[in-house]
Amino acid sequence: MTKILVYANHQEESLSSGAKEVLAFGSRLASVTEGTVEAVLVGVKPTAGAKEAISYGASKVYTVCNPLLAEYQVDLYVDSLYTVFQQSGADVLLLSFDRTGKDLAGRLATRLGASAITEVTDFRTEGSKLTWVRPIYGDKALGEYSTSRKKVVVGIRQKSQDQAVPDSTRTGEIIEVNYSVPEEKVLTKLVVKIQSALSDIRLEDANIIVSGGRGLGGPEGFQELQALAELLGGTVGASRAACDAGWVPSNLQVGQTGAVVAPDLYIAVGISGASQHLAGITSAKTVVAINSDSEAPIFKRANLGVIADYKTVIPALTEKLKKVLV
Repeated sequence: MTKILVYANHQEESLSSGAKEVLAFGSRLASVTEGTVEAVLVGVKPTAGAKEAISYGASKVYTVCNPLLAEYQVDLYVDSLYTVFQQSGADVLLLSFDRTGKDLAGRLATRLGASAITEVTDFRTEGSKLTWVRPIYGDKALGEYSTSRKKVVVGIRQKSQDQAVPDSTRTGEIIEVNYSVPEEKVLTKLVVKIQSALSDIRLEDANIIVSGGRGLGGPEGFQELQALAELLGGTVGASRAACDAGWVPSNLQVGQTGAVVAPDLYIAVGISGASQHLAGITSAKTVVAINSDSEAPIFKRANLGVIADYKTVIPALTEKLKKVLV
């Protein structure tokens, strides 16, 4: 019997899409191992999210409330999640391997003396043996991993799971955790929050993404991509090269070390298609590539390829769409 604790990240009063995926994964794991699924929410007012977590399969939800947890701070979040994990007696801690999960997984595993496996998409059971499945070699193969330690922190790959259907009739227990933070543990303080994204739509939640890469030649090209994205009701993304060059904020990065996305439409402009980037768009339904290099690897992934200078394609496409959509 496996006792599973899910870190259910939430935005205001609703669970994130990643949290819902992880709860679905946890419920599936529990049904096979005859285990239980519990959840933990961290923040100022996580009660509404706690009720939602129960509807998605959690039998018990721990809520950690503290004004200092209003904004994400890695040291405090690690400490609060460690506290709940110990209190719950769980064997497995599941979390979405999004930007926050990437920050937390290794630290939590070290603190707990547990193993850590990330980018997990599935699991296998053979008797009492449990193995974890994750893509390897740029999604060209699957690897299976087992752990020598009893406790394990598992990062679930974004957009790799079908979200469960909530059941509003489910009931469960909500436990408020009395968590106080000693002064010496508050190592950082948020002074000001600056909105650096080009859109209010999170990459992970976007149905349409227009991404730019090194081929744009500079930050100016992203203004054209933003105009197209706004026209389509989507958001702007970028390759790692564009982010590393400082052309756009790092939170726009799509790829294995950025956001793993699953939009209905992904338009890659001036992106060569390195394996790291392709790993982030595996689940995209339709990929359109615009690149002047006919040998660019992105064309092997694209459903539609345009071999041309983006400076001629994007403005013409934007003007055409204005006549159709506006």
